[in-house]
Amino acid sequence: MPSRAMYCATCDSDEQHRPLTADEKTWLRARTGRRSVDEFFVCKVPDCRNVRSGFNKHPFAPVIRVPLPD
Repeated sequence: MPSRAMYCATCDSDEQHRPLTADEKTWLRARTGRRSVDEFFVCKVPDCRNVRSGFNKHPFAPVIRVPLPD
């Protein structure tokens, strides 16, 4: 799925978001305990990397940010 513009609650503006990679999905499953994380997207702004779902702008409190790859 290609990137698409969605509202980012952390940036407080519409930004490009992309689906999570396989490694990011594994990390988010471990972090949240969820079985499925296919509905989540990550903000592409380098200093943001906020996680949101396709329908929920702010699914986690506190905000979860995907760590930068090693």
